[in-house]
Amino acid sequence: MSMEEDIRPITYLKNRAADLLKQVNETHRPVIITQNGEPKAVLQDPKSYESMRKALGLMKLLSQGEEDVRKGRVRSQEQVFSRIEQSIGKK
Repeated sequence: MSMEEDIRPITYLKNRAADLLKQVNETHRPVIITQNGEPKAVLQDPKSYESMRKALGLMKLLSQGEEDVRKGRVRSQEQVFSRIEQSIGKK
């Protein structure tokens, strides 16, 4: 498949939606939908979309963790396990 097959005008989407859905689900590559020659939307299969959402979520958590390290908001492993044990013991 070429990049040209991954960029389609909105009229193509209107006329051949089923074909585009088949292509996206078989190739797992998104299709860019253009309007007046400019990109306006992306059509993507659900599995790839969910994978992307999970990856972005992990990246956000990593970014937050790096920020915590930079600002010194860290605890040792011993401190963490001690707090967990205390919480469990109180129940």
